[in-house]
Amino acid sequence: MSGLDLAQLRADTPGAAHGIHLNNAGASLMPRPVVEAVKAYFDLEAAWSGHGAAEREAERLGGVYGSVARLIGAAPDEIALTESATRAWQMAFYALARSLRPGDRILIGRQEYGASLVALRQVAAATGAVCEVLPATPDGPIDVAALGGMLDGRVRLIAATAIPSNGGLVNPVAEIGALARAHAIPFLLDACQMVGQRPVDVAALGCDLLAATGRKFLRGPRGTGFLYVRRAWIDQLQPAMLDHFGAPLDGHGYRLRDDARRFETYEHDHAARLGLGVAAEYALGLGLDQIAARIGVLADSLRQGIGALPGARVHDLGPDPAGLVTFTLAGQDSAAVRAALGRAGIAAGLSLHAAAPLDAEARALPPLVRLSPHVYNSEDEIGRALDVLARINRGELRP
Repeated sequence: MSGLDLAQLRADTPGAAHGIHLNNAGASLMPRPVVEAVKAYFDLEAAWSGHGAAEREAERLGGVYGSVARLIGAAPDEIALTESATRAWQMAFYALARSLRPGDRILIGRQEYGASLVALRQVAAATGAVCEVLPATPDGPIDVAALGGMLDGRVRLIAATAIPSNGGLVNPVAEIGALARAHAIPFLLDACQMVGQRPVDVAALGCDLLAATGRKFLRGPRGTGFLYVRRAWIDQLQPAMLDHFGAPLDGHGYRLRDDARRFETYEHDHAARLGLGVAAEYALGLGLDQIAARIGVLADSLRQGIGALPGARVHDLGPDPAGLVTFTLAGQDSAAVRAALGRAGIAAGLSLHAAAPLDAEARALPPLVRLSPHVYNSEDEIGRALDVLARINRGELRP
């Protein structure tokens, strides 16, 4: 399957002893080095206080920016650390929104996350800008040719999701980025489900801003995320909210930082951030190509096995689906199927309308069961999950 050592991966994952975890698109199981780093930092805070611990670990905390930057092919000064991907996305979007005027156009993918749609609609109502949904090709991804035909001088932003939360679709991000760059239009990418699952190189993708989380495939602590801002854009964007960390006081005024940390505020969870840095280094140590290959094989096994069940329907789109497998069983409520899996010791996810509202409406999607494997999952676990699903499908297990 890959050059990864499954036995070592499972030994590195304490949570693997407590059942079959197939909800990595929701929140992964943290590897032991991440857990130990967070615990050790809390011990340091207990001994020396929050400020004392930060002073003693200043070098390692500062190194988190370099770790995250290496993960996505960026520079440390292009990284801001946040509490979540949603906050990272909001910080970027609301900074861009400051310059919007009536009639300006924002082009978005059909797979935008619910929280992002709220922000988009709020800003459109306040500024008079118009949000337009990009057409999709018959097999699901954003239609790049159609995007090219929609570009004009009024387009002020292109926003897209690399991999949505409601399935394995992978959008043609690099092609979108190339168009955006050619027309000097800022490109904001939601990479929540991509970072930690597949290789990410911001230069190759052509995005000017990228938001991601720590708790999903990256296997970091909950309450962590980051924002990438291409260096050429840093001085062009003023965050909608500032404090004296992002904008140090200067006489009777203030001076914005000259790096992406202008998007940060002073107070944050130092232990969690340290864990995020360790998670990034752990993923880099395994190799993102290796991670992607293993997840891909496990996800393909799930799709084939589920697709063979009578009445089952796999809802993933695109020619190269990622490690999010979404499906329904005929006549079965998805929430009940997820609960039955849970009683059998299998952690699954549930993809609701809010995961990608526009796509759910366009495809008339009901709630979907979502299984998302990671490198520490074994082939035996995949087989056991498929066996449980077959029993649920036959009515042998109470849904």
